[in-house]
Amino acid sequence: MLRLSLNETTTFRWSFEEDVKHYAAAGIPAIGVWRHKLSDCGLGKAVELLEVSGLAVSHLHWAGGFTGSDGRSFRAAVDDAIDALRTAVELKTPCLVVYSGARAGHTLNHARRLFRDALAELAPVAEEMGVDLAIEPMHPACAKEFTFLTRIDDVIEMIQSVGSHAVKMLYDTYHLGQKEACVKRIPEIAHQVALVQLGDARHPPTSEQARCRLGDGMVPLGAIVRAFRAAGYSGDLDVELIGEELETIDYHQLIEHVQQAFERLVATP
Repeated sequence: MLRLSLNETTTFRWSFEEDVKHYAAAGIPAIGVWRHKLSDCGLGKAVELLEVSGLAVSHLHWAGGFTGSDGRSFRAAVDDAIDALRTAVELKTPCLVVYSGARAGHTLNHARRLFRDALAELAPVAEEMGVDLAIEPMHPACAKEFTFLTRIDDVIEMIQSVGSHAVKMLYDTYHLGQKEACVKRIPEIAHQVALVQLGDARHPPTSEQARCRLGDGMVPLGAIVRAFRAAGYSGDLDVELIGEELETIDYHQLIEHVQQAFERLVATP
């Protein structure tokens, strides 16, 4: 059964403590935990708050930067990802979102090799811990700082090259759902998707992510959800809403709208 999750980046101005309090009070069943907010709260306290709230954790967001694009060495990025996997276990979440890192001046082949080497080291750890590594491809217009993977085929090729059941992909409707070809491929790739993220947009992505409320944009969310459900996906639908249009919206009203939109999406035959 598809479950609603709300990503902490959606309520950017709230702290981790506020997110847990207000999500639980609103009846949101699951939370996508952002490591930045988690760090501010502290892992021990966060685990206690989550246990009391009853919120499940859909995923941990995020680890990566294996190409050195954020200034860290390859070894530091891999060690950080291993630490993130341990954190995922503490949070009892089955999924860690992973970004490759930008090309950072490397040839594309070298960037791929760095990411593949990182995944090859992380995959056995993830398997042992029971956590999936969800590789997220992004739209080329806004991928520059995070990843060089911008196509479904790029991710599938990487998954196959590693050869681990713990290495999967993340399908974000904001980045992939605006291309009809990507929607048509859902039946083919659904078994390799660890997490579906819902995002909408009024226009194709630019350098800054400019999402809008679910249903207010041009992304065929209903068709995407139906396709995943028909293909056997029964995991979380994590709502990630970030962008200038959403910065001034009252978060309580936004959460209510998210819940209404989710109910419409999953009720559509």
